[in-house]
This record gives sequence, structure tokens and C-alpha cells, in this order.
Amino acid sequence: MSGHSKWANIKNRKGAADKKRSEVFTRASKNILTAIREFGGNTNPEMNYKLKQTIEKAREVNMPKENIDRLINRFEERKANLVSIIFEGYGASGVPVIIEVESDNKNRIVAEIRGILKKYGGSLGETNSVMFQFEKKGRIEVGREMTDDELLELMDHGLEDSRGKEILTSVSGLQEVVDQMKNRGIEVVDYGLTYVCLNPTVIKSEAELDKLAEMIEELEENEDVFNVYGGYDYEE
Repeated sequence: MSGHSKWANIKNRKGAADKKRSEVFTRASKNILTAIREFGGNTNPEMNYKLKQTIEKAREVNMPKENIDRLINRFEERKANLVSIIFEGYGASGVPVIIEVESDNKNRIVAEIRGILKKYGGSLGETNSVMFQFEKKGRIEVGREMTDDELLELMDHGLEDSRGKEILTSVSGLQEVVDQMKNRGIEVVDYGLTYVCLNPTVIKSEAELDKLAEMIEELEENEDVFNVYGGYDYEE
């Protein structure tokens, strides 16, 4: 009986490890596809810095090269039929959301996004129903928190705000700030464009926050979704 129990424990641990590995690979795959989509469908890592970066990170978690190649080749096969769509609506707790999608089946993805929002008490809106609440910004993730002097120096080049290791810039100033950081030896982990909510909904309970996180996670798990922006702040 103890042998059976030991085998069951080993099998359970292996199952948990396999599940965790699968989740890591799913996230790595998603990041690769997002990098391709954000750079206009460019699947050449030498011409798409973000794709090169995400492929390197996928290899760090031991994602097989054939998995990466298959993912990129499949995107190339679908690319001609992909349509870019920006969905707007409200999710859990009335939080305004923007969802960026690329799909080869508009009817299917509309139904899927509407279904997820409805599941969490939200709804899909019309074009410009929530976009006016957001502003497009440059976003930079750095390897360490920057000093006040460094931030002040970079304000002349387009830096607008700092939130820990996250830096916000004007859209036009993004590349210049990145270049200035690199010239100063500041590690740039990631950068790109984002939507920042001007008047975020305040979430006051952990239950609300958990529900919102579940909704965003479910949206992000959809293969056709490559970015989700939620306009909320959490207040304990």
C-alpha cells in the first residue's frame, strides 16, 4: 500500500511539474506572439528587437527550439488573414478595459471577448466608449529604481513619470529616453507603448481585485489577444 502511495505522490508531483512547465511555455509563446504583433508582424528576430528578447527568455526556461520555430511559422501562415481589432468595454467592478486583438475570425473573437466580459459582470462597448478615458504613453521597464537626478535629467528628453521600475514617457519621446538610458548604462528590461487610464476606477476590496485579475488573466489566455489594459487602482 505504501508503494502505491509513493507512486501516487511521485505521479502527482510529476503532474504538477508538467502543468507548471506547460504554463511557463504558454506564457513564453504568448510573449513571442505579442512581440511579433507589436512590430507589425515582423518575424525576423534581427529586425525585431522585442522578438529577439522574448525568444532568448523562452530559451532560458528551456522551451525547445522546434516549439519556437513552429509558433513563428504558424503565425506566418495565418498572417495574411489576420485583422487587428481594438475592443473597448467594461469588466469586473465597472473597470474600463481596452483589449488589443489580432484574429483571422472576427465573429469568433467578438463572441469570445463578449462572453468573458459578461462572465465577470461586464459588457462589450462601442468604439470610443472608453477610449477617451485613456492616453497612449511610452512605457519603459528598467532594472533598478532610478535616482532623482537621473529622472530630472531625462525629463528634457520626454520622460513624464516614474513608478518604481516603470517609466512613462510621451509617445514621441520613448525611443529618445531609451537611448539616453542606454548611454548612461541604465538597464532597459523592456519598452513599448501602453494605454494609461486618466481617471482609474478605485478597487477597495481584495475580492474585487481577485475577480478583476481572473478576468484579465482569462482574456490574456485567449490566443488572439495580445494586450489588455485595465483602468483601475487598488486602495487598501
